[in-house]
Amino acid sequence: MTELKNKKPVLNRLSLGLKKKPPIKIVQFGEGNFLRAFVEYAIQQLNKSVDFNAGIAVVQPIDRGMVDMLNEQEGLYTLFLKGIQKSKEIQQKELITNIVKGINPYKDFQEYLDLAKEEELQFIISNTTEAGISYIKSDKMYMQPPSSFPAKLTLLLHERFKHFKGASDKGLTIIPCELINHNAETLKEIILKYALLWKLDSTFVNWLNLACSFHSTLVDRIVPGYPKDDIEAYNTQLEYKDNLIVAAEVFLLWVIEGGEDLKRKLPFHKTDLDVKIVDNMQPYRTRKVRILNGAHTSMVPFSLLYGNETVKETVDNVFTGEFVNKAIFEEINDTLPMEKAELDSFAEAVLDRFRNPFIKHKLADIALNSISKFKVRVLPSLLEYEAKNGKLPTNLTFAFACLIRFYKGDWQGEILPINDNEGIINYFKNIWKNKDYNLITNCVLSNKEYWEEDLTKVKNLSSALAFALAEIDSIGIKDGYNNFRKKY
Repeated sequence: MTELKNKKPVLNRLSLGLKKKPPIKIVQFGEGNFLRAFVEYAIQQLNKSVDFNAGIAVVQPIDRGMVDMLNEQEGLYTLFLKGIQKSKEIQQKELITNIVKGINPYKDFQEYLDLAKEEELQFIISNTTEAGISYIKSDKMYMQPPSSFPAKLTLLLHERFKHFKGASDKGLTIIPCELINHNAETLKEIILKYALLWKLDSTFVNWLNLACSFHSTLVDRIVPGYPKDDIEAYNTQLEYKDNLIVAAEVFLLWVIEGGEDLKRKLPFHKTDLDVKIVDNMQPYRTRKVRILNGAHTSMVPFSLLYGNETVKETVDNVFTGEFVNKAIFEEINDTLPMEKAELDSFAEAVLDRFRNPFIKHKLADIALNSISKFKVRVLPSLLEYEAKNGKLPTNLTFAFACLIRFYKGDWQGEILPINDNEGIINYFKNIWKNKDYNLITNCVLSNKEYWEEDLTKVKNLSSALAFALAEIDSIGIKDGYNNFRKKY
């Protein structure tokens, strides 16, 4: 390391004895905190466990990014993992060493295209945000680079096809990690659109279809990123200067759609990581959305009205913690088509994550767009429970009532942290001008724009919500819930 006066030495490979860089097997679009705490960590475990020997070339997907900082540290940075596993506190750190180079295609487009010529390149991995997988018709083949990620990738794939003269063994395995459902199918569809728009040869399209494979994914790890508020505490644990420290929770889940061929290419089963290569990832996606996201969305209005501020406070409190547990284990899990033991094990891991003392997850931050979130994350569990059991789920129904009450906008003289589009906020403001709880609930439930169906037709739901609202307003959340539980 180069010694700087009165400062810690800076990171470089020579001082660490990292004389030989692994070959580039992976091109990764995105250099942000999530990928560096998730994919790089996972590949590093593969490199350690089975001598996977994979280097990563990181491509900056937009014109502003962190590639220069990454190159200044020769791709090296420290990952701190902190969290709770089976009620035990875990803290560990690891120097990540598998990034070989960072490339900014906005500064050197030819260097970007030259990645296509790497002999040992096998994989494309990306996380360019949900908006990244998009089709922009104005992107042209001659642009250096085009604006969208799929257009950039199309050019890279076409360059590889040309360089290796369409060799079938030079196709790539493409694994997008953007948080949209069917991310690989969507990405491939857009690439084929560009091939058509740019009038690329049909032999290239055939190579794409036959030599390349696209695999949809589900990724799950909370990554707060650079711990700026506590950076000195992190720096004291290092013997070197690191400007790219990244902090993440211990939990990691990566579900990738694929068969035996992908398992041979990515032998994660030989590591301790929870990386699943499965024929169909949808059950896992549903499990995450219903349990983790559903529990979040269910607890927010309920817990804020009770007086909590964070997720950890919610699950640690005896009353609100019991509510969350019952909602998950007795109601949400009851509706999911997976083995009970697997669901319960996942739910326990979720609660460990909620208890993580190193992540201050504010309920007000999760309150964003709560109506649309409730529709996707909670309502399916409520309706499926009612259809299966012939009665309403007590906790999810009470959570629905708390959501309606939350959107009134104030509680015991305080303004509530509603964060939604103006139309929804004004709609609830108007219906809460009524004093009749039955009218209020009917207005909410009959709004097909919110729920895509008339929920007044769900047996007892309207009357149950009206009763819950009356109890909440007259005696508060705790006593109101207890009375509601006796009746429903």
